[in-house]
Amino acid sequence: MTEPKLFLRARWQDLVLITYDVDPELIAQHIPRGLEPDTIDGRAFISLVAFDFLDTKIKGVKVPFHVNFPEINLRVYVKNADKRGVVFVREFVPKAIIPLVANTLYNENYKAITMSSEVRKNGSIFLNHKIKILGKFYEINVEAENKSYMPEENSTEHFFKEHEWGFGTSRDGNPLIYKVEHPWWNVYPVVKFQHNFDFDAIYGKKWAVLNGKQPYNVTFAQGSVVKVFEGKLMEQTESHI
Repeated sequence: MTEPKLFLRARWQDLVLITYDVDPELIAQHIPRGLEPDTIDGRAFISLVAFDFLDTKIKGVKVPFHVNFPEINLRVYVKNADKRGVVFVREFVPKAIIPLVANTLYNENYKAITMSSEVRKNGSIFLNHKIKILGKFYEINVEAENKSYMPEENSTEHFFKEHEWGFGTSRDGNPLIYKVEHPWWNVYPVVKFQHNFDFDAIYGKKWAVLNGKQPYNVTFAQGSVVKVFEGKLMEQTESHI
């Protein structure tokens, strides 16, 4: 089998994953054929993820003004017989070329919006991500201890932060798969977090169930250099949805 070509290389830095448990039916329409929700005790999961792209190269090239920027995405967790991965519901970035390339080539759900990020590190780490949607500002704020550690492989933090595969659907409805490579990430102990995201206003009416809901888990990962390889059509396996 031919090895996939490298599509993107970047450093994903200071990743905050705010994860909610949901009924699998809520995410069913976002899961490509041949996959099923990756569940714990029958509950599916969706994460609001905020982080920084740094030193970004697309096909080995640094695109001017598109090297360092924040991203916030909403993603669900899926699996098939032998692979665990994620599917993106929506991805926000402040740069127009990223949505143009990703949406055109891989039918992704990127959108360019006004947004910013700030991370301050001393004895503690303070992270802020801010976006503007329909004239309103929304923020994510996290405070963590500036002392990272590696969670156990069977931990909840590991379950949500470590995925080797991304999945999507082509414009003609066929499932796509792409490989993501990075070392396992250390995490920072979260002291407190807060966000004022209106999931209904930002992502659509069906996600209103997340408003005011207590997260299942909040993980703050250190990040690393990441390689994302070109996508390909996925071999079909029977879906259990």
